[in-house]
Amino acid sequence: MSVAFLFPGQGAQYAGMLHDIKNKWGLVTTFEEASEVLNEDVLSLDSSEKLKYNKNVQICLFIAGVAAARAFRKEGYLPDVVGGHSIGAFGAAVTSEVLSFKEALLFIEKRGGLMENAYPGGYGMGVVLGLREHQLFSLVHEISTDATPVYVANLNAPDQITISGTVKAIKKVLEAASKKGARKTKMLHVTVPSHCPLMEGVSSELRKIITEVKGKDPVVPFIGNCKARKLWKAADVKEDLAASVALPVRWHDATEVMYEMGTRLYIEMAPGRVLTDLAAKSFPEARAISAAESTIKSMLILMEKEKI
Repeated sequence: MSVAFLFPGQGAQYAGMLHDIKNKWGLVTTFEEASEVLNEDVLSLDSSEKLKYNKNVQICLFIAGVAAARAFRKEGYLPDVVGGHSIGAFGAAVTSEVLSFKEALLFIEKRGGLMENAYPGGYGMGVVLGLREHQLFSLVHEISTDATPVYVANLNAPDQITISGTVKAIKKVLEAASKKGARKTKMLHVTVPSHCPLMEGVSSELRKIITEVKGKDPVVPFIGNCKARKLWKAADVKEDLAASVALPVRWHDATEVMYEMGTRLYIEMAPGRVLTDLAAKSFPEARAISAAESTIKSMLILMEKEKI
C-alpha cells in the first residue's frame, strides 16, 4: 500500500480557501452539492469573518479535503489508505466510502454547533514543540485545576504536542514549557477545547447521532484517530469519529501505521501542508507533498510511479 491521502484538521484554514480550490481544480459540483445540503452558499463561509466560528471552519476544511480527493478520483486514482487529523477524519471517511458526502456534512454541521455551544468563550488549544510527552504531562499535572483545567491533547509528533482547556491554564503551560526548554510554544486558532475530557458531553451526543447512520465498510483502509489502528468496519469508524472529539488524536502513531503498511507517498489534501511537514520529518525515506501547493499532473505522476 504505497499512497496515503491525509486530510488536515483545524489550523490549516485561511480566508478564501474554498475559492482557491474551486479556481484551481474547477470542482463546481462539490460546492453546489454542499450548498444544497446546507441550504446556503458555502463559498460565503470562507471569509475572515465567517472563519471566526468553529462550525464554519470545520465545514470549510471538510469540503476542501473532499474536493481535492475527488479531483484524483476524477482522473481515475484512489489512495491505498486514508487518515484525517480531527475534522479531517470525515474527509477520509467519505473518501473510503464509509459515509456519504451528505451524511458527513450534516454531521459536521451538528458537531461544530455542539462544540461552540458547549464552550462559547475562554477555552482553546495551544501547541508545544521541543518537549516530550512525559515532560508536558508533568507540567499539565502541576498547572491544571478544577477551576482552570488543561489537558494534553493531540500527539502530532514525538516533540510536537497540543494542549487543550481554559485559555488561562494553557498560557501558563506554554510559559512553563518555554522555561523547560521548548523551542516554540503558541496558542492555536481554535476557540474550543477539542480532544480532551471537557468534550465528553459533546462526544456522547455525537455518538447518538452517528449510530442512526448505517454507513458502509471502508473500501480502503481507514486509520483511526483515537487508537491509531487500521479500521475495516463501518461501526468502528463511526465510533472513532464520535469519540475523537473528547480523546487525543494520536496522529504520529497513525502515520507510522501507514508507513508500516507500505506507504511511501503521503499526499495531504487541501488546504494544508502541516501534515506534509510532519510526515516528511518523521519518515525521510518516504515522500510527502501538499496538494494545495502542487499540480494535479505532478501528483498523478508520483502516484503512477508508486504503483509500479
